[in-house]
Amino acid sequence: MIYCVIPQALADELYDKMVAYYKDDPNVTVIIDRREGPDRRHGEDAGEHRDQRELRDRRHRRMPGTFPSTYSGD
Repeated sequence: MIYCVIPQALADELYDKMVAYYKDDPNVTVIIDRREGPDRRHGEDAGEHRDQRELRDRRHRRMPGTFPSTYSGD
């Protein structure tokens, strides 16, 4: 799926044109960007949100303890 994202400020001018342009392509969806508020990635108050971000180690941790040997010794 491909998204053609139209800024909200240009939606009145571009949305209908882009929908008509991509009407024959089922892989493209035209959407309007409706996000509001400050961008937390850039700007002066980026440090304000830095403490809210949580980084996680997504690797599986091993179980604690010891495991029996799988060597049969035969």
